[in-house]
Amino acid sequence: MTLENSRHRLSVSIPESVPVEACQVCNSRRLEPVFFAGYLPPVNTMPNVGEVPREQISYPAQLLQCLDCQLFQLGLIVSPKILFPPTYPYTSGTTKILRDNFSELALEVAKLYPLQASHLVVDIGSNDGTLLSNFTEHRVLGIEPTNAAKLAERIGIKTVMEFFTRDLAVRVAAKEGKARLVTATNCFAHIDDIHSIVEGVLELMEPDGLFVTESHYLLSLIETVQYDTIYHEHLRYYTVTSLEYLLGRHGLTPVHVKRIPTHGGSIRVYAARKGRHKVHPSVARQMDKEREGITPENLRRFRKRIVHSKLQLHALLARIKDSGGRVFGVGAPSRASTLINYVGLDDGILDCVLEVEGSHKIGKYVPGTRIPVLNEATLFEEQPEYALLLSWHIAPELIPKLVAKGFRGDFIVPLPEPEIISGKAQRKAG
Repeated sequence: MTLENSRHRLSVSIPESVPVEACQVCNSRRLEPVFFAGYLPPVNTMPNVGEVPREQISYPAQLLQCLDCQLFQLGLIVSPKILFPPTYPYTSGTTKILRDNFSELALEVAKLYPLQASHLVVDIGSNDGTLLSNFTEHRVLGIEPTNAAKLAERIGIKTVMEFFTRDLAVRVAAKEGKARLVTATNCFAHIDDIHSIVEGVLELMEPDGLFVTESHYLLSLIETVQYDTIYHEHLRYYTVTSLEYLLGRHGLTPVHVKRIPTHGGSIRVYAARKGRHKVHPSVARQMDKEREGITPENLRRFRKRIVHSKLQLHALLARIKDSGGRVFGVGAPSRASTLINYVGLDDGILDCVLEVEGSHKIGKYVPGTRIPVLNEATLFEEQPEYALLLSWHIAPELIPKLVAKGFRGDFIVPLPEPEIISGKAQRKAG
């Protein structure tokens, strides 16, 4: 093969990515680096266990702050066809905290903004239909580009299997009518060309309709050192302040906000066309808290805490491995890939990562590593000395369950600061 042909083959094999040189919302070039997580593979690129190692492309993951509109954002946009292939393994229905959250959302909507049976509810990025299953007393429609749409259809949730665009919104509105409620939970920060997406929401929404988003909340990220939520699916890290700016450019305004526990700390924002709904005091209150919590000094402290947590975790694991201890990871959420790759864990440190039966990730390798993802039953059969909780943000829920199932070792919670939680103490408490 000639050098020219080799170059051609290389060029067509590398997925498209675009550096962010101007703010994704306001187009300002005043972007300030906050934290660099390294070069990370896409979090759902998971080869099958036993496969011969092949090239895995990684992309730089740098968190930037726009000094004009205050949006925090990733410094590289990777093609959604790479990040969200049809085989995308994530399903929201397998996580209890998400099921409970969506049930609570439906109750909150019924209380604050009651719907009629004839009203249409549309969920963008509807995944397996878990959210919409709480609104089946109304007309519902999901929009989901991956095979999770087929799971939703099986439980009776009508779903369009496409990426959401303004053109799709026009087609849906023409066919189904306008929606009283449009939701976008854990996806509004994922989609490129965000202005086109908001325009699509407006095409889809009734004049008095509501748009509800749930996204990872920057304030929670800083407070609890959640650098592991930085990966390429998450293009933006919102605050109420930055959302007010983005939505305001399209004639929308936040009318109610609420911090929620999902994904280690998220923000739920209700938005409406200006003047159509009363603005709740929660909006101003939360923006005041952001001004107090997101300061240059706190951002410098955040970066320093990340570095210290990495060094402390290495030191803790070194002591365990020196004494002959085994460490199994528990949970393989997308955020686990960032933590494992940033910290530099491999299969000599972390024997395996465990997922509950039925997970599509079992039998795969953690991205960028040769650490296998195995059935959670392995934890109880082999009884390692330590379980590293990669889903550490739900540790209070996870630890009692693992103890009740029979795990006899200790637990490592890696963030905000690495700590060991005694399994023996947990068993006595239980």
